[in-house]
Amino acid sequence: MSSLGGETSSSDASSPPPQDDGMMWWYRWLCRLAGVMGGISCAISGLFNCITIHPLNIAAGVWMMLNAFILFLCEAPFCCQFIEFANTIADKADRLRSWQKAVFYCGMAVFPIVISLTLTTLLGNAIAFCTGVLYGLSALGKKGDAISYARIQQQKQQADEEKLTGTLEGEL
Repeated sequence: MSSLGGETSSSDASSPPPQDDGMMWWYRWLCRLAGVMGGISCAISGLFNCITIHPLNIAAGVWMMLNAFILFLCEAPFCCQFIEFANTIADKADRLRSWQKAVFYCGMAVFPIVISLTLTTLLGNAIAFCTGVLYGLSALGKKGDAISYARIQQQKQQADEEKLTGTLEGEL
């Protein structure tokens, strides 16, 4: 029985720490806030989607409520305190790279729209999709500095001028 305690401490030590993906603190909180707002919109729209007699709308509504649960579980585990495994899933979600979260959230938001293309599914999944877009933008990285961009543009302009003067001299 004491080996069980040793196994948990060794597995905690072998797990890699969360990656520093270069996101600013405010951008990380913006992504989390968008995830929570996306979860709220998915839950409300999913509930409205389930109040119908069309089976595809019901399936899309159930999927949207599942999306809301997953968004809350990954982005705001404090909202799911009654679930024992919420913190472990949130830790695993934090270890994912930004592009992986972007693909997961965008794919999760597109699926109900594919099932049932209605205004409720579009508006309900829009914020969840925007969460994926925000994570995707963070995966692209920071924008380059203005000095190096100006230097590249100047080199391109000089090369274009040289080509233009070369063709004009050839014609004369």
